[in-house]
Amino acid sequence: MSKLLPEEIEQYRSDGYVIPEFRLSEDRISALRATMDELIDKNPGVRPEQLVNAHIEQPTAEGVRGCGDFLDLARDPDILDLVEGALGPDIILWGCHLFCKPAGDGMEVPWHQDGEYWPIRPLATCTVWIALDDSVTENGCLRVIPGSHTERRVYDHDNDGRDNLVLNYRVTDDQLDEANMVDLELEAGQMSLHDVYMIHGSNPNRSNRRRAGLALRYMPGTSVFERSTITPGDDAGFVVDFSRRPLWLMRGSDQTGSNDFDVGHS
Repeated sequence: MSKLLPEEIEQYRSDGYVIPEFRLSEDRISALRATMDELIDKNPGVRPEQLVNAHIEQPTAEGVRGCGDFLDLARDPDILDLVEGALGPDIILWGCHLFCKPAGDGMEVPWHQDGEYWPIRPLATCTVWIALDDSVTENGCLRVIPGSHTERRVYDHDNDGRDNLVLNYRVTDDQLDEANMVDLELEAGQMSLHDVYMIHGSNPNRSNRRRAGLALRYMPGTSVFERSTITPGDDAGFVVDFSRRPLWLMRGSDQTGSNDFDVGHS
């Protein structure tokens, strides 16, 4: 069963994340790993942790050439059933990011909130993070601070200043409480869902095991993707240009009537 169970929806609401019972099959994960290898080969000049727009086959402003298999995955009815439990019936896909941390030198993701980076108003997104490899503490799994989403605000972020980070901005120390931090250890094929306001990150991978995960980004049809809100640039730590970012209406309708589903599509 792919739909979120009532207790899973309650955990998502209270903690800001959930690991559902549903998981992808071994055959599906094997095929997705092959797609990941293709994506990395197509983008030799990009760090494998920074492969944004992994679902878009044509070259994008970010300089990444993606693979259509990841777009097919984002359309999967089972995945959309899970997202519907978090966001409701109107679902728009706006992003997809491959985070592949190579063994030995996989980059750190500092503590942050996704909402610091995204031009969505009102701010709302459910990220589905799918483990393509076993993702454990040793190889730099996703870490979360449960309940950090409850105030529904973006905390202050500072530029971390280090060079070996996937993202540049970090929640300031005076607003960060790691006492309740949880490592989201996942087997390949498992996934987690997390809220746009939840503080999360991941340690560098110094192990001898690769850690790869795919993040699918969905927003509700009650929000607008305001492309002009954030100026194109590399402040995030890699090139980001939302001005031509394509959107896909995956389920339901655009309740705002203001989202442009033509921009960025070839």
